[in-house]
Amino acid sequence: MVRVGVDESLSDELLIGFPHDVEIVRIPRNLTDTIEIDFWILPFQRRDAAEAFSHLRGVKVVQSMMAGVDWITPWLPKDVTLCDGRGIHDISASEWVLAAILSSLKRFPLYRDMQLREQWKGQASVSDGFLNERGAQVGQYRVLGDDLSGKTILIVGYGSIGAAIERRLVPFGVNILRIARSSRQNPEVQDVSNLRRLLPEADVVVVIVPLTPDTRRLIGATELSLMKRGALLVNAARGPVVVTDAMVEALNSHQICAALDVTDPEPLPVGHPLWLAPNCLITPHVGGSTPEFIHRAFQFGAEQVRRFVAGQPLENVVTDAGY
Repeated sequence: MVRVGVDESLSDELLIGFPHDVEIVRIPRNLTDTIEIDFWILPFQRRDAAEAFSHLRGVKVVQSMMAGVDWITPWLPKDVTLCDGRGIHDISASEWVLAAILSSLKRFPLYRDMQLREQWKGQASVSDGFLNERGAQVGQYRVLGDDLSGKTILIVGYGSIGAAIERRLVPFGVNILRIARSSRQNPEVQDVSNLRRLLPEADVVVVIVPLTPDTRRLIGATELSLMKRGALLVNAARGPVVVTDAMVEALNSHQICAALDVTDPEPLPVGHPLWLAPNCLITPHVGGSTPEFIHRAFQFGAEQVRRFVAGQPLENVVTDAGY
């Protein structure tokens, strides 16, 4: 009988779809004894995963429920098959990106801050020339938010989530540029060597690459300086893909705006200058996490177990490229 390892606190509801002819083995936190399993399901970025793995025996497959597996590859032996969660984050992560873009363009974080201060006013300067009013009403209403329609969006990392982001953006009448590790057609995707050439064309740059040696520090001071002044950088990938110090400098000089679901370091410590950088929206790495995502994840996990039991090829097997 195939033994499937899951977290000790996992809800029984999430295991309903698993094959009845497998044994579910709950892996306790602070594991000290050895446990025999064949298939280990890691739902989240479990900090003690490497330590727990050292107590497991017989593991043939590790299934991550996260799209990124950079936190697993350093300690997992090469003879163990690793599968990632590609595809199951498409809905939640792409919806976060869309919400982040719209919230940033419409200046919702700024208006929320003003609401907390009980302030009713716009922030555009008098020299913007949109209104010719004089008197007490000046400054109460100003054109401030931008339209998404007509913007050029550069998606850096055009995989499963990148394609889902594009599907959600298309109804807004935007122009999409796409970059991936290698070029392809239908739709046109340019290879990463074109990044610096395309950055000046984009109003919004969405970063959704996996973290690998090639993508670490992909967006640094040079890349940020090539962005249009006031362009929006959206990082829904991993924090180290962007050079934090360079981003803080670009934010403080008003070169860019940013919407971040990931940071480097992470969690972002109290007092870090990124917290107070202007025009920066930060969420605590929650873009892919919704109740619906968790159900999709374990439906996928159950299907992977069925394939394993039947001796069929597994999906989402991670290659030497790191994804």
